Amino acid sequence: MKSSTAFSLLGAIAASRVAAVPTAKIDDLTERWVDEEYPYTGAAVPVGDWVNPGAVSNGKGFPRLSEDPAVIPGTSDPTNNINVISFAYIPKGIAIHYQTPFGLGVDPKILWGTSATSLTSLATGFSHTYDRTPPCSMAPVTQCSQFFHEVQIGGLDAETTYYYQISAANGTTESNVLSFTTARAAGNDEGFTIAVLNDMGYTNAAGTMKYINKAVDEGIAFAWHGGDISYADDWYSGILPCEDDWPVCYNGTSTELPGGFPIPVEYEVPLPEGEIANQGGPQGGDMSVIYESNWDLWQQWMVNITSRIPYMVLPGNHEASCGEFDGTGYPLTALLNNGTFNGTAPELSITYYSCPPSQRNFTAYQNRFYMAGEETGGVGNMWYSFDYGSAHFISLDGETDYASSPEWPFASDLSGNETHPTVDETYITDSGPFGNVEDYTNTKSYAQYQWLAADLAKIDRCKTPWVIAMSHRPFYSSQVSSYQKTIRTAFEALLLDNGVDAYLSGHIHWYERLFPMAFNGTIDQASVIDNNTYLTNPGVSMTHIINGMAGNIESHSTLDVGDSVLPLTAVLDFEHYGFNKINFINSTAMTFSFVTGVDGSVLDKLTLLKKPTNATCPGTGSTPPYGNSTSTSSVPVGGGTSYPVSVPTYTDLPSSIGYVSSSGGTIIPTTTGSSTEYTTSTVRTTEIITVVSCAPTVTDCP
Repeated sequence: MKSSTAFSLLGAIAASRVAAVPTAKIDDLTERWVDEEYPYTGAAVPVGDWVNPGAVSNGKGFPRLSEDPAVIPGTSDPTNNINVISFAYIPKGIAIHYQTPFGLGVDPKILWGTSATSLTSLATGFSHTYDRTPPCSMAPVTQCSQFFHEVQIGGLDAETTYYYQISAANGTTESNVLSFTTARAAGNDEGFTIAVLNDMGYTNAAGTMKYINKAVDEGIAFAWHGGDISYADDWYSGILPCEDDWPVCYNGTSTELPGGFPIPVEYEVPLPEGEIANQGGPQGGDMSVIYESNWDLWQQWMVNITSRIPYMVLPGNHEASCGEFDGTGYPLTALLNNGTFNGTAPELSITYYSCPPSQRNFTAYQNRFYMAGEETGGVGNMWYSFDYGSAHFISLDGETDYASSPEWPFASDLSGNETHPTVDETYITDSGPFGNVEDYTNTKSYAQYQWLAADLAKIDRCKTPWVIAMSHRPFYSSQVSSYQKTIRTAFEALLLDNGVDAYLSGHIHWYERLFPMAFNGTIDQASVIDNNTYLTNPGVSMTHIINGMAGNIESHSTLDVGDSVLPLTAVLDFEHYGFNKINFINSTAMTFSFVTGVDGSVLDKLTLLKKPTNATCPGTGSTPPYGNSTSTSSVPVGGGTSYPVSVPTYTDLPSSIGYVSSSGGTIIPTTTGSSTEYTTSTVRTTEIITVVSCAPTVTDCP
């Protein structure tokens, strides 16, 4: 919090050198820490189980989950173990992240190679830790992570499978020979599919988990998780009364509240059909009652995904600190500020310093993943970008580092001539800034804004014609909130001016697809072909999709009584959990599908098409020279019927063929070559079909 440089890491970080990562940036990691200007004064082991506050046994309180570690221990009573493995893309390489309860005593080492039977290369990384509360010495070894190990391997071939093995150290068991696949090179126009999800803890997420695993089996390239990851900060939910506006409520460990307060009427609100009661409810719980354990268990639950494909993350509000609010009688104030279990406090006084230092300022989030912020000019796990094939992906921090951000910096708490706020002037989720800032009231003076502007300016649209951005917070929604205007003011004009095609978000716990949105809330009707087909309109509008439905302890969002769906919303669903699959068909067509966790069916599908323009990309040197070329055919059209369309014949005709129809029908090719069959969703007597073709290195065919 004090520092304006990057993310907060407690404890020493071994500054071992990593291939392809500049030494200066590794050294910089050793300087990051959590603000301890005022000490933590609460319980030594802050847990929400009022029956037994121990770190291991919880007596009659909530049931504890147990997940298998990433590497099965070689003994029945291990002294150290590899509990989590996850990947992330770095430019021309991969970042391998793994976690253990205790240190390794040496730098983390990984053997790797292009063959599972010949691991001839050695990569050495670095480790870091923080002052976890409670420490792993008080918890089961195979369910606890406190040391985090990073190995980056650069200079790799694109879209290539490599094999690796994590070496044993200080009691850990070496891993089996595992594998990873590097990102597809920018400019490759072959189709690919990714999974996008937001707001996923344990609760109500089993269906989403099942079908993301199925998608991994079927070959998705990577998963992109837009914040609210483990819901670790909801560890105390079972003992707090419900807020008036919560759609569902949770019982505590009994039918009595601390201090003898009466049971609120909200406790009698039934769960939505098909939902399982959350922690403390009659069917038991599915979260730990320790903040850190929720992180441990969620990450181990996800290992079957994170150890097979890159799992790209960005921050949400539930990553900020150990909690967000208190309840009737202020039992959390009593616990965190005074160390009093099953007690009350006379007034609400939760502050930034109420949380243990290790649970402030995105500390767990910053340690438990490794994203390519440093390698792409951004900051750690907070903001970064990466390419895959025909698309450029931008991960933004919607929580901090722009003017009037939801989780505000200490500077906004200051009064008078103060240089540091008093305890009572702070708020529990105060966070950042994680980059340099000259004036915290001016977004353009923040490092994140300046990085975003530079990142957008250098995108090569001939290589990555699709540009997709995501932060946790939506710009618009039928659930209107003040933060939406703030984040729009910060980033909307910059994204629109630079032709970003789609903006993805979560935070609101429902699925909502908007019509293409121009600046400041205007619907771009000209880009709407039909309810399930939009045209891109670079510089004018973006597609917006909000999906905070992966599954979480806070359940669904709903419209308030008397509110209705706004005209900007094309589709709204607050009954199903699920995630989005995005299929990049080629440089001119892509689809968004909402996959439900009930049965894997597609509840909503949007096709996004690029219009032809006069833009050209450099040729390949072939004869004739490649560039954008078009031809038209006038043919009879019946909805759902296939007809041949003439396509220009070139030597080495590329696979990048785009189709745009005059009547606005959805057109998806079924073959490529000199004759292509297409299907259109609209019914017209005749239709002009524009066929746009590019060379393999010429993908700017909007």
